[in-house]
Amino acid sequence: MVAMLRRKARVDAETARAVADFEVSGAWQASGAASAKAWLVHHGHLSPSEARRQVRMGRALRHLPLVAGAFVEGAITADHVGVLVSLDHGATEEPLHRQEQLLVDLARAYTFDQFKRLMAYWRQHVDPDGTTDEAEAQQNRRDAHLSESFGGMWFGRMVLDPVSGTIVSNELERLVDLLFQTDRAEAADRLGRTPLATELSRTPHQRRADALVMMARRSASRPTDARKPGATFYVHMDWATAYRAISELEGGPPLPPREALSWLEGADIVRVTHTPRGPVALSHASRVTHVTLWDLERAVFDPPDRQECPPTDRIFTGATRRAIEIRDGQCAHPSCDRPARHCQVDHITPYSLGGTTTQSNGRLLCGFHNRWCYRQEQRHGPDHRDDRSGALPEERPPPRRE
Repeated sequence: MVAMLRRKARVDAETARAVADFEVSGAWQASGAASAKAWLVHHGHLSPSEARRQVRMGRALRHLPLVAGAFVEGAITADHVGVLVSLDHGATEEPLHRQEQLLVDLARAYTFDQFKRLMAYWRQHVDPDGTTDEAEAQQNRRDAHLSESFGGMWFGRMVLDPVSGTIVSNELERLVDLLFQTDRAEAADRLGRTPLATELSRTPHQRRADALVMMARRSASRPTDARKPGATFYVHMDWATAYRAISELEGGPPLPPREALSWLEGADIVRVTHTPRGPVALSHASRVTHVTLWDLERAVFDPPDRQECPPTDRIFTGATRRAIEIRDGQCAHPSCDRPARHCQVDHITPYSLGGTTTQSNGRLLCGFHNRWCYRQEQRHGPDHRDDRSGALPEERPPPRRE
């Protein structure tokens, strides 16, 4: 399968290169087409958006030899190339060409989602004004529509900026999970066994709709003088500052600093201090009551560092757990992208074998892969665990679950 996917990437690269040569040759003019894109739509039966993407990618790859080389090797995919090509203009064009090797290495080393997040940080570093303007434009495009049909049904759509979308999505997902647990418990009582997903009383779509109604009912019943729940922002310092990983919403996207200001009133600020190949240190959470840069600076720099949990504790808690969640971001298994909020912190060297409850001996595993580790240990023995590289190769299962 890996070989087939690499072969597909190579075919995509050769296609992009052929499209670039075809556009430069002008052969498309003989048919009366107005552009190479129009020729591809008619003769290649591509959609206009796909034809436009092919032409744009082909043009950019002529000027990005290292990206083109990795693409032809099959080491990166068209998705990675698309992200890099989108940066080949304006204020990011010159830094892209200057740091092309670095960015290609990142594309080779990371999954697409991780790479895309790194590129968001990189863009904040090289084009802070552009990222701030784009964030403001995204917020201005927010929209929500809900209308009643003739039959009494309600239909709607929404467009939210990254921060608003993260806030709504996280809460909706939390309530959907709560309803799922309720449905699962009801079905288990009814059937007398662990139910299948198809045996639950509601479908996932129905639970999502019911969760949305639950959000509205809770909002309506909330006292008018109650304090609204605040978000938690992580402000990254020291080693990560070199890449301008300035601020990110808990469970959400990286933010330009000025964009974060509009969300800070009532929010908790946690300073995240990185060291190369070392532990992540967290400060105490400080609540911002006024939206000013002074309050942000005071919240970030004044509080003393939060204490880690004792290494002899059985469970990862407090700052130790939060640091691992921030560091890993998602399940450590390479084939899993479950976010930190849905993961457990697992001892790499098992607690029962003397493993300590420290950042260096902890990592995130979702429930499925934590149980998978346990089954692999039962099958292969307690010493059948990896070398903490995070790769979790198939021939060497991940560390044991306690």
